Amino acid sequence: MWFEILPSFGIITAVLSVPGFALYGLHKLTLDNAYRRNTDERWDRIMYTRDMRLTGNPYQANGLESIPDK
Repeated sequence: MWFEILPSFGIITAVLSVPGFALYGLHKLTLDNAYRRNTDERWDRIMYTRDMRLTGNPYQANGLESIPDK
C-alpha cells in the first residue's frame, strides 16, 4: 500500500536534515555563535570588518554606543 513508503521517507528526511543541525552545533562550538555571517558580497565583508574593528565581535549587535568618541 501507499503507507509502506513512510519509513523510507522518514529515514531519508532525517539523514538529509542532519547537516543543517550539525552546522548549528559546529558554529556554536567554534565561533561561539550559532550563526554565520554571509561574506560573499563586498559590502558584507566591509560590514564584517567594521563590526570586528568597533566591538571585537562581528556577531554582536552594534549601535551608536559602539562608535568611539574622538
